[in-house]
Amino acid sequence: MKVFLNPGHAPDGKPDPGAVNCYTQLRECDVAKAIADLVEMYLTKAGVEVVGNIQSDNLYHDSDTDQPCVCDAANNSDADIFVSIHCNAFDEEAHGTEVYSYGPGTGEKLADCILLQITQSLGTADRGVKYKPGYIVLHHTSMPAVLVETAFIDNDEDEKLLRNRQDDFARAIARGITDFEQQVFDQM
Repeated sequence: MKVFLNPGHAPDGKPDPGAVNCYTQLRECDVAKAIADLVEMYLTKAGVEVVGNIQSDNLYHDSDTDQPCVCDAANNSDADIFVSIHCNAFDEEAHGTEVYSYGPGTGEKLADCILLQITQSLGTADRGVKYKPGYIVLHHTSMPAVLVETAFIDNDEDEKLLRNRQDDFARAIARGITDFEQQVFDQM
């Protein structure tokens, strides 16, 4: 199985760091990239080919920029699945993990596997798998795709997990991907 990873938001936070904890200044772009790099390492060790690990806010083809277009890069990579990694934010009270897929089907199965591993491994609240067919990275990719909202960066307890347990998030995401591979790809 070939995997394309997309840590959310712009490299180095320019121009968009994503969500930022207003007290600790922990930035989504930094957490997502750190987790994605670790996921890549664990998947590679497990014998899963990672064909892309691109952090970019450039989601569409734009000839005026030299940043890679994430959806085009994924679609041209021969990837079997696409995993976008993010941190959530809302009102400092919301907490937990949720995973988005385009809709029912293979992407939903991938989302279920990743969500189960994160919530069991880190003890985050299970906010469920949700359908978001309008999300660009879910709609414009040609393979099963998910967007993982690891935890809420603006919640005190979740922020501590995102700051101190990035390796655990990465291991859980990688295990979710390999669980999915065993459930879906090994049966094909």
